[in-house]
Amino acid sequence: MVVAITGYGMATFEGPMLSLKNVNAIAHFTDWIIAHVHVGALAWNGFLAFGMIYYLIPRLVKTKLHSTALANLHFWIGTLGIIMYALPMYVAGFTQASMWKQFNPDGTLVYGNFLETVSEIIPMYWMRAIGGTLYITGMIILVYNIIVTIRKGSPVTDELAEAPALQNVSKRRVAGEGWHTWLERKPIKLTILATIAILIGGIVQIVPTIMVKSNIPTISSVKPYSPLELEGRDLYIREGCVSCHSQMVRPFRSEVERYGEYSKAGEFVYDHPFLWGSKRTGPDLHRVGGKYSDNWHLNHMYDPQSTSSGSIMPAYQWLVKNELDKSQTEAKMKVMVNLGVPYSEEDIANAQQSMLEQGTQIEKNLYSDPDFAATYEADKEAGGQDFVEMRNREIVAIIAYLQRLGTDIKVKDAEVTSTQN
Repeated sequence: MVVAITGYGMATFEGPMLSLKNVNAIAHFTDWIIAHVHVGALAWNGFLAFGMIYYLIPRLVKTKLHSTALANLHFWIGTLGIIMYALPMYVAGFTQASMWKQFNPDGTLVYGNFLETVSEIIPMYWMRAIGGTLYITGMIILVYNIIVTIRKGSPVTDELAEAPALQNVSKRRVAGEGWHTWLERKPIKLTILATIAILIGGIVQIVPTIMVKSNIPTISSVKPYSPLELEGRDLYIREGCVSCHSQMVRPFRSEVERYGEYSKAGEFVYDHPFLWGSKRTGPDLHRVGGKYSDNWHLNHMYDPQSTSSGSIMPAYQWLVKNELDKSQTEAKMKVMVNLGVPYSEEDIANAQQSMLEQGTQIEKNLYSDPDFAATYEADKEAGGQDFVEMRNREIVAIIAYLQRLGTDIKVKDAEVTSTQN
């Protein structure tokens, strides 16, 4: 319980501190956030649960805990595991924030290659893995200890539940009582009034957003995703890319220098859900559209180390081989319409043709690499009737989505032109 309360105190103090703009500017997207979350999860939630289990189970089965020594061993292994898990993540977070923001005298980034920061914190990841292993080992000890305890216990028969009769509240006790103290003794009234207070707060926050068309500034050049890009976005979510990559370039000099123009709220108006992320194991991707060729993206997904030496990203070779499921595309677009995305009936009706055309164009772009062309043609000849054309594979949808990211505000629309004139 002491460790649990300590973890709770650290997490609840740190949370408000992280909401401060100057602190958040350092911590967000780094491993500091991971450390913060796991102090609460492993120490507060975990050890609180362990303490309750060790206390309740022996009493429920009417026996003593099988081994106090094992429970003590679990405590020390678990505590050491938390320390070895969280501390390296704090160090990694400080290291990342420092390296991301360092500039040379000429104004260029000292660590312009994002992988330099990843390589620097690899030892911290190993320590984190060791700490997590210790924590899980402690949980295994708990499971063994509890199972043996239950087996040694005696059968529990139904018992008549009894409680002492409620005593009348004396006048002396309520003398000088305030209204809040009085309300605390009236659970039904307290529940009703608390519900009313919550509803008032909810109405104050929600109704204004319903009454206005949008509380997000509109950018005329931002358009909905094409059907193929929408499918690619779903694959991006399915494969967990948002766990390692953010899509939010903050208005800081270091981030604009590294990634490009900072992100605008209006660029995400058609994103359901948002994929801003909270952790950068890899670089931010909001301005990745058009930065690399289609062939680069294919090779990066098939073998990340071939394009980014030292990358710790796993290979996603099945994306290159699997056929894209297009059977639900129209249904997805209709759901997006309900969420406010302005797809027309014509857009939905022509979704299959649109995906075929965009996929065909990406396939043509891939042919610019002679190695791809030779390998693909050889696979086509050997594939027979079961061969899936590249235009119909999942990788093409992913490429379409990635090449779209962050490109909308680069469009020189008529509104901008007229403003300049």
